[in-house]
Amino acid sequence: MNDRVNSDTTTSRKILRPRRLALLGTVAALGVAVLASAPGSSPLATSFVAPAHAAETAATPPGFGDLVARVKPAVISVRVKIDRDNDKSAMLQQNRMDSDEDSPFDQFSRQFGFRAPGGMNGMPRQRHQTITGEGSGFFISADGYAVTNNHVVDHAESVQVTTDDGTVYTAKVVGTDPKTDLALIKVEGKKDFPFVKFSDQKPRIGDWVVAVGNPFGLGGTVTAGIVSASGRDIGNGPYDDFIQIDAPINKGNSGGPAFDMNGNVIGVNTAIFSPSGGSVGIGFDIPASTAKLVIAQLKDKGAVTRGWLGVQVQPVTSDIADSLGLKEARGAIVDNPQADSPAAKAGIEAGDVITAVNGTAVKDSRDLARTIATLAPGSSVKLDVFHKGESKTMTLTLGELPNERQAKGKDSDSKVQPGNGTPRLGLGLAPATEVQGAGQKGVVVTEVDPQGPAAQRGIQTGDVILNVGGKAVANVDDVRSELAQAKSSGKRSVLLQVKTADATRFVAVPLA
Repeated sequence: MNDRVNSDTTTSRKILRPRRLALLGTVAALGVAVLASAPGSSPLATSFVAPAHAAETAATPPGFGDLVARVKPAVISVRVKIDRDNDKSAMLQQNRMDSDEDSPFDQFSRQFGFRAPGGMNGMPRQRHQTITGEGSGFFISADGYAVTNNHVVDHAESVQVTTDDGTVYTAKVVGTDPKTDLALIKVEGKKDFPFVKFSDQKPRIGDWVVAVGNPFGLGGTVTAGIVSASGRDIGNGPYDDFIQIDAPINKGNSGGPAFDMNGNVIGVNTAIFSPSGGSVGIGFDIPASTAKLVIAQLKDKGAVTRGWLGVQVQPVTSDIADSLGLKEARGAIVDNPQADSPAAKAGIEAGDVITAVNGTAVKDSRDLARTIATLAPGSSVKLDVFHKGESKTMTLTLGELPNERQAKGKDSDSKVQPGNGTPRLGLGLAPATEVQGAGQKGVVVTEVDPQGPAAQRGIQTGDVILNVGGKAVANVDDVRSELAQAKSSGKRSVLLQVKTADATRFVAVPLA
């Protein structure tokens, strides 16, 4: 339906560039070429290519016709109308759409299905505006429950679905989950709709995948390809864990299913990487495992509740692991436990590294967030934590994820000078108590040497250093002492807890 643009090219995960990541409404097709020896080729050439040809012929299915005949009746086209006069949020988005600025939503709306009768393409605005959009979906039960994307039905005044046989039904939105871009809708009037099931198995990279949907409003379009990758983080949200496929998907495929060869849904089409808005063979699907959990809650409660630990975390880099004495750069380091959160009540502190949840190893901070989010509020959880050089296990009860979170610094004169073996950070510091608005804890960065090791790690003027090497600091002498201690212990870097205008984070700075 619409193409959502995501950005952040500076992260280590190499998230896709702005305006190239499109929230779907689309499916695309992939041709498969099979090697074969040409008639009249020499015996030597024939013997050389024949084994490869035989192997490929054996591995390649004769076609997808039987599969498509089974699953296609369960796939629907979804059409929505949004009354701009009745939706405040939609009106704000309309203002952005009508502006000359090439904003993400502007591209999203123009390229991926929205059409407004006024205010677009130089036409004058009208008092009453209705926008229509199209996407895809699929039935998951005989009584009319169907899955689509949140961005397909978001702010919808009315929803209509068209089945494979051309019948049009009115649908209602049961619930939506913006964090995973999933929505559940319900079609009334029948109890024998054809439906499909989610797969219980994670697809392998290289497995065949068939996508069915409503690209460009054409309806009932089938494309095929393979699973290209899994676990993709595209910067869409904290729970990104997308399957990447190369089956072509385009605008209108949003919310449509991707099937394995058994006819089970392995993923929900939601986004594409595209410079132009059309398929280039890189599409992203919400995994069936995620969709099953979210859709079940939407059906039962109309909303999704997630477990809440109450910590801000970041990945453990090799420098951070070295500074803490960890053998591997794995897990999630706690930047800041929130007040009165389950983590704070259990004794988790800033600088602790969470390495496992209920016995399952935590890869990084995103893995921790996804794992906790799958657990119900009120459930008991065991965490393996690396705390002040020792491993320990903590048991706590999860809270319910709230909607919001949150997390300032400025000027004076004292530098951490090298000497007496003290490593140089390239910073000017002052006690926070002496700097207006900096708070009562830590030391404020008043000057940064652009060539120094701290600057190379992104520390800026106004940041507040709360602790060094796990020890709270209140003045420059505290900082010198902890740097010298880290150096004498043979560490190659020191871990700083830094409070910025936006959040609190840990930074491993090399000891120069």
